[in-house]
Amino acid sequence: MATDAHDYERMLAVALEEARYGRLEGGIPIGAALFTNAGQLVSRGHNRRVQQGDPSMHGETDAFRRAGRQRSYRNMVMVTTLAPCWYCSGLVRQFRIGTVVVGESRTFAGGLDWLRENGVEVIDLDNRECRELLEGYIAEHPEIWNEDIGEE
Repeated sequence: MATDAHDYERMLAVALEEARYGRLEGGIPIGAALFTNAGQLVSRGHNRRVQQGDPSMHGETDAFRRAGRQRSYRNMVMVTTLAPCWYCSGLVRQFRIGTVVVGESRTFAGGLDWLRENGVEVIDLDNRECRELLEGYIAEHPEIWNEDIGEE
């Protein structure tokens, strides 16, 4: 089982790479990856809302869709560079993903408390690089960020 900090950092590196891809494409730099509890990569993705004009294409959604059908998601780990929004938190609960590893939640706390209250193990790595990548984007494109999180 992938439970030590080194494994979580290795997993986060995949999501962070996806976030950088999204930024290079002109999108919001949020990346995600889905792993088995044993640490095997199942899928990866990034926020493509801007690139695809699809308001539902968040990083977690992209990684989830790319995983294809699974018999069960209970023994999966969703790794994301930012705390999942309510939409993505709902996806985690709907499919009973057991663990969420978050790069950072200072910029946006999303549904982390709700996930914890509902039995999801949440590990917040408070990663500086994740935070700085998103903060830089928000400073440059506040209107797109506000659109992404449902603010006016």
